[in-house]
Amino acid sequence: MNIKAAITAAALASTLAACAGTHGVKSGMYDPEAFGEANRQTFAAMVVNPDPVYAAPMVTSAAQVAAAVQRYRDRQVVQPQREDTTSIGSGGGGGI
Repeated sequence: MNIKAAITAAALASTLAACAGTHGVKSGMYDPEAFGEANRQTFAAMVVNPDPVYAAPMVTSAAQVAAAVQRYRDRQVVQPQREDTTSIGSGGGGGI
């Protein structure tokens, strides 16, 4: 096989690989059977549902929000604790 034929075959293969369809996708939902690659399934699983359904209404407190805004304006924001990955314990595996 000569160089020209190898380059043509590689270009054709890369062009055809881009033709994967997204059939089965409708209205923010996905059909796991329609995805052929693991990374596409993972991406679809990470997509946020645009119309979520909650069991109960979300509870908020105007006093908490006002206090948070005041702390922000006074530059008294509580900084989150820093996590060090070396301090996190590791769990053991299950026995056989």
